[in-house]
This record gives sequence, structure tokens and C-alpha cells, in this order.
Amino acid sequence: MVTPLREENPDGPGLLFFDEITPRVLEGIRRLSRGGLECVCAVATSAAVLARGDVWQLLQAGAADVVAWQHTPQLGDRLGERFRHWQLVEQLVASPTVRRILVGDSLVWRRVLRRIVEVALTRSTVLIAGETGTGKELAARAIHAVDSTIPKGDLHVLDCTTIVPELAGSELFGHERGAFTNALTARDGAFAQANGGILFLDEVGELPLGLQAQLLRVVQEGLYKRVGGNTWHHTEFRLVCATNRDLLELVRRGKFRADLYYRLSSWTITLPPLRERREDILPLATHFIQQRMPSECGADLEEALRLFLLEREYPGNVRDLKQLVTRIADRHVGPGPISASDVAEDDRPEVPAAVSEWSGNGFDMAVQHAVGDGVGLKTIRRAAENAAIDAALALENGNVPRAARRLGVTSRALQIRRATQRSSA
Repeated sequence: MVTPLREENPDGPGLLFFDEITPRVLEGIRRLSRGGLECVCAVATSAAVLARGDVWQLLQAGAADVVAWQHTPQLGDRLGERFRHWQLVEQLVASPTVRRILVGDSLVWRRVLRRIVEVALTRSTVLIAGETGTGKELAARAIHAVDSTIPKGDLHVLDCTTIVPELAGSELFGHERGAFTNALTARDGAFAQANGGILFLDEVGELPLGLQAQLLRVVQEGLYKRVGGNTWHHTEFRLVCATNRDLLELVRRGKFRADLYYRLSSWTITLPPLRERREDILPLATHFIQQRMPSECGADLEEALRLFLLEREYPGNVRDLKQLVTRIADRHVGPGPISASDVAEDDRPEVPAAVSEWSGNGFDMAVQHAVGDGVGLKTIRRAAENAAIDAALALENGNVPRAARRLGVTSRALQIRRATQRSSA
């Protein structure tokens, strides 16, 4: 039996009652929750239905909560609190506060936004992972914007890749006057500046092991000493860290402290690369154009340009798209829609030459000789493909993404072909 307690419309929370976990029940949850976008609570008519541990199937299908009708005290209160919390999260996800910072409405991005908001409503330490350019600092700013701490402290950003080893202690802990040469006055470090707010450590995987140990102590005890000082200072901040590296792999290699990793990753949010949320490319492009050209916020994108943006690869993810769109906006002159002519020559896709321009006696003769020598079609095709790959890479000075665009394939496809080429050599 499957009884959905909600009309068959895609919006709003709902209940689904069931007496057995079947494919039909799981499909009902997926349909009603729209793949996890809506709050659907699955209610078993008997606790025995959930005794076998199949609750995980229901949660994976998109259920926000799974309860047993007969064995859940104050069931109505629990479901009411669940729906109220879900509604609060959804309101924040759709709020201008969040949408001004994090743009996009694809399914994968909506799930990330919900997780960011849920984390922001706690006081836990957060680790934001993702490739370069996916928006890790923006996610930290969204957490700070949603953070309900009143009064709210500042967000202090420290890029760990820019810390000079000789001054690393001063950057984090501050220093006393005379602590070292040129320390003419006392100075607060990141721990003091973030007191009462959020400390965002970007690329935390770049911290030296010695500083990792000191950071762990501050996070655990909230106490630190300035460089050259003997007085303990108290600080209280929320720590948000970001990395584009695999910290667990660094832990295994002894490059990152395991105790610090588990302290930082109370919550982990992984931001998807742009190739996994391509539906957001045009909304992001429009957003960046409005930022660059606020006086022409209604400027349209011509269809050829829209297709170009959608089909292009972005190795640098959202940052790559933003830089491209910025160049396009800078070249746009006068009224009217933004068009393909606004794309700089270096950014334009390679237009394949007509067959008559490259195919001729030389190519035909080479194929004729190969066939005459008994070379099969598969070998000829592989040789032609290898020659084309080598030529494209030579023309692009070894730049794989540009060579892939020249050949009309993806970077990944070209890398696979190159690997096959090397293995068969």
C-alpha cells in the first residue's frame, strides 16, 4: 500500500504512508520529493517494516525523514518540526541574501545550496572542498550571511597559499612590539581579528605541519599567545576552511595532521565543477554581465553566443566563465544584444576547414599507398587520428583544452585518446 498525503503537484512538503518497502514506494518518494528537492516524510504503518535496515533505501530515494506510525512518540510534533525546519531552509535558499552570492538553479546546485544553509544554521566547523574556481570563498560568504549569530562578527579571510613561512606565526597569532626586526608596533593576527566572527582559511591544505599543530590547539582551547609575548589571549570564532586538495590523501602521506582534519571536517561541503551543473552556465553569464555592465542589465545574449557559452569547456570552472564573460562584456559597444562578435579572437572556437581545403592529392595518395600495402581501415583510421592529435597539440603548444576545441572533442576525450596512443606505441 502506498498512500501519498499530498496532491500530485510538485511543490510543498508531503507525507507518504507505506506498509512495505517496494519499488513502487521508492518511485513514489522520488516523484513526490522531485529527487530530494521537496520535503517528503515516509511513514511506515508498522515498525517491523523498518527493522531490516531498509531505511537507507528510503532516504536515498529522497525521503527527508522516515518514521514508524505506532512507535514514534509525539509523531505530529516531530513531523511539524521537520516541515518547519525544511521551510526555513528553503526560504533561505531562495532568499536574495543567498542568491546574490551563489547563482544557479540546477538540481545539483540546489542540493548544495540547501546543505550550505543547513550548515550555516549551526555553529559547527565547516570544510569546503572543490576544484579551483568552483566558488569556495563565495560559499563561505554565504555561510557568514546566513549565520544567525547576533551580533554577527566579521568574516576574516586568510589565504594559506600567501603566508610567508617567516611571518606565518605573526599572520595567525599576531606579534608584540620588538618580537622581531621591523616589529615596531604590536599587531593582531587572524585569530584576534576573527574573534566573534568567522575565520575563513582558504587552501588550508597548504599550511605547514608546525602551524597545523598550533591551529589545532587554538581551535580546541580558544587560547593563543602572540609572537614574542607571554600572555594568553582568548578568542572565539567559527572556523570555515577550504581546499582543492584531497586532505585524506595528504593525511595518509603524512602531510596533514589526522586530528586536525577530523576537527575541521565536522561538516564537509563539496562544490561541483561547472561541467556537472551546465544548466547554470547562462544564468551565471547573465549575472556576471550585469555585474560588469550594471547600466545595461537588460542586455540579451544572441543565440550564437548562448550556444558558444554552453558548449565551451571551463577548466577553471565558474572563475573561468566569469573571466570569459568579463572579456566579452568589455568588448561590447553600443546598444543591442551581446553577440558572438564580442568574443575575443583568442576565445573563439576553431572553425573546421572545408574538406576541399585540406583533403587533396597528398592525403589521398597516402591513403592509396596504405591500402595498396594491405593496411586495414582500422589502422589507417588510428594513424590519421594520431596525426591529427599531434598536429593539434603542436599548433596549440601542448595546451590540451585548446587542442581539444580545435579537434571538436572534449578535453577528457582527448586525454583518453592520448593515453591510448601512448599505450599502443
